[in-house]
Amino acid sequence: MPQAAEEPLIWKTSTYTDSGSCVEWARPAAGVLVRDTKARERARVPFGPAAWQGFVDWAKQGQ
Repeated sequence: MPQAAEEPLIWKTSTYTDSGSCVEWARPAAGVLVRDTKARERARVPFGPAAWQGFVDWAKQGQ
């Protein structure tokens, strides 16, 4: 998922996060990028829209 150089990313964390040990996500034009809050400089993991929605649905079920 290439990112346009001029496209700024707005990183968000879950409202349920109560510590710095979590992940953040950003939504570029296509899909979602996820990164570790403790190692923001490391790799970003790309997810397609369907995979991200599946994860969100799973998380909402309290799994």
